Amino acid sequence: MFQAPSVFTRAPLPPATREPEPRREQPPTAPAVAPAATPGPPPAAAKKRDPYFDNVKYLAIVLVAVAHAWEPVMDGSRATRALYMVVYAFHMPAFILISGYFSRSFDMSAPKVKRLITGVAVPYVLFETAYSLFKRYVGDSPGEPISLVDPLFLTWFLIALFVWRVTTPIWRTLRHPLPVALAIAMLASVSPDIGDDLDLQRVFQFLPFFVLGLLMRPEHFQLIRRREVRLLALPLAAGALLFAYWIAPRMQLGWLYRANSAQEMGAPWWSGAVMSLALFGCGLALTIAFLAWVPRRTTWFTALGAGTICGYLLHGFLIKGAVYTGLFDRYTWLSDPAGLIVVSVVAALAVTLMCSPPVGRALKFATEPDMKWAFRKDPAKR
Repeated sequence: MFQAPSVFTRAPLPPATREPEPRREQPPTAPAVAPAATPGPPPAAAKKRDPYFDNVKYLAIVLVAVAHAWEPVMDGSRATRALYMVVYAFHMPAFILISGYFSRSFDMSAPKVKRLITGVAVPYVLFETAYSLFKRYVGDSPGEPISLVDPLFLTWFLIALFVWRVTTPIWRTLRHPLPVALAIAMLASVSPDIGDDLDLQRVFQFLPFFVLGLLMRPEHFQLIRRREVRLLALPLAAGALLFAYWIAPRMQLGWLYRANSAQEMGAPWWSGAVMSLALFGCGLALTIAFLAWVPRRTTWFTALGAGTICGYLLHGFLIKGAVYTGLFDRYTWLSDPAGLIVVSVVAALAVTLMCSPPVGRALKFATEPDMKWAFRKDPAKR
């Protein structure tokens, strides 16, 4: 049906005398699918690695290897013991803080859980087994069991990192996570019943550094790298060395390892809580001093920072192999000042080679295995 024209409608003019009305431009309607020829925005650039953090990881792993190499030869030198104490006070805290910083985005999503399993859990199983077999056959310990609940030597860090990262959503939810982590560390230091399973003493007592890393922001590292902080780091390091030299003969190294409670080391129970706070403050101060002096630019060792997992897991075979074969007992001159320099240089060179890209590629099957066969496909992909 149609409506009849109103009586008030004017009759149209003849076509020859009518001027055409200007055509109104209509806004274009967006197509349902953009044409293929229409150029879109440029793709986001791949996230570039910050050379500063690669430098931090490489230098920290060198300190870890050198400190481990000092252990068998430092008994006769008070100065070496003091230097060992200073390095041990911050080298693992620095490594753990950086690990926490790069765990901030962990949210238990499927891709990140897969990465956690292939990058932490599987290497732990493989290297814990390898170190147990190494001790059994090279260390002449035929009864050495292969136990996945009692980490051997340096594999404790992998199981600790697994626990810390799994609990990251909890720490990201709490309003004041650092005081809670410090309270847990203090309670662990006075709890001898925790036992040795999974090295939970270390997991709990080093936890505050990981939580602090979760709270760090890029601007915090900018503050650390200021010139004023670098200048203050020099007298701080000198004072730490002098204090360590004074206290070296009378302090138990077990406090630095965080592997036992106060009672297990024969100290009063309350001293565990006091030492937890004191070591956290000392470790944090020395970590800041260390981070302040790490180069920001790309250096010859920056690329090695991506392979620190190989350096960490492999250098233990070198150190323990030298101990098992009696190398340090046969060459007693390694405890002399010149020998300590040789041990330090060899350890630093060895861990540098272990962090190199060729070694990383050769060990990728163990440190970053491709285990697509072990995981279910996403519903969208199916």
